Amino acid sequence: MIDLALLRDQPEIVRRSQAARGNDQLTVDIAIEADRSRRAALAEFEELRAEQNAFGKKVAQAPKEEKAALVAQVKDLADRVKQAQVAANEAADAASAALAKIENVVIDGVPAGGEADFVELRRVGEVPAFDFEPRDHLELGEILGAIDMERGAKVSGARFYFLKGVGARLEIALMNLALDKALQNGFVPLITPTLVRPEIMQGTGFLGEHADEVYHLDKDDDLYLVGTSEVALAGYHKDEIVDLSGGALRYAGWSTCYRREAGSHGKDTRGIIRVHQFNKLEMFVYTTPADAEAEHLRLVALQEEMLTSLGLSYRVIDVAAGDLGSSAARKYDIEAWVPTQGAFRELTSTSNCTTFQARRLDVRHRPEEGGKTAHVATLNGTLATTRWIVALLETHQQADGSVRVPEVLRPYLGGLEVLEPLA
Repeated sequence: MIDLALLRDQPEIVRRSQAARGNDQLTVDIAIEADRSRRAALAEFEELRAEQNAFGKKVAQAPKEEKAALVAQVKDLADRVKQAQVAANEAADAASAALAKIENVVIDGVPAGGEADFVELRRVGEVPAFDFEPRDHLELGEILGAIDMERGAKVSGARFYFLKGVGARLEIALMNLALDKALQNGFVPLITPTLVRPEIMQGTGFLGEHADEVYHLDKDDDLYLVGTSEVALAGYHKDEIVDLSGGALRYAGWSTCYRREAGSHGKDTRGIIRVHQFNKLEMFVYTTPADAEAEHLRLVALQEEMLTSLGLSYRVIDVAAGDLGSSAARKYDIEAWVPTQGAFRELTSTSNCTTFQARRLDVRHRPEEGGKTAHVATLNGTLATTRWIVALLETHQQADGSVRVPEVLRPYLGGLEVLEPLA
């Protein structure tokens, strides 16, 4: 939910944001009118209810011979109050629906446009060159006995897989490297639930345009499988007043994630680039709105430190407004070079959601002791995930199908320096 004061007082800012996202600016005017109607209906209901309460006291104090004459007025007023309450509820529902069509207001400087309109900020690292024909990550995974797509499909269907042997060890090593990075930088580790209630999924903004990508247990449970621990972490402090007097609250959530990948038929069907289940370590931060942009850059820096330490070539992009998702006001993606595709592919995202999620989930802080509360800002960013194995295997492969282990990962693999093909 956007800031209603901003919508009422500076609607032109909201209109510009909607236009940058490629959304209809008329949604802003509809929301303003719906908000006005909601407030008017609520005021009428409260006025009638106050009149009813006052009249009730008058009846109670009236002489016995006058009470009978007042009963009809009491009934009429009670009916009017009920009608006004129904009208207020309907107006509130209409306002909520109208406001839900307005996505988070983008931060100044975010590129306008869609998926192809990102701005590349920098490239880091040398693109790997080979004096042999490089193998893709799946062929390498099969040679190493690390990835088994065939049995994954047999057990669970398309886009499922087994990580096996050094493949399983490699993912665990990556996750532990990321966890150590998070701990060194003041993050509190959490292993999060992977099933959440509808209000938590809705509050984080994942039941909008991309709701068809979310798995839903809709019969007896009405729970959603998360596509990122961001969802559970955003809900962790729902309906709370958090203490930011000592600085931001930083969490690192380790979880399995699930995505339907609806609409991606025919895309990245080979290997583990685009799959239905994967593991991820997600950074999540609650901070003040004033500190949010600096915190955003801090998260990007941590991601870059990880990728640089792993010897990967990558670029950082400023994602265009139309490709942000409803909750993000700005998002930076980091894409690693995948040699056999001759392209950069996304490995991490980090988003500044400003106060959008916190307003929906009612997470507040108290800027001044004894003062009024205000909504916090929330940010999230990936620190490691299964897809990184793709870039690692392809970047560090050797002619015989073996793969060099980046030095930073070796302590997590018992000192293993090279992943060797199976005999």
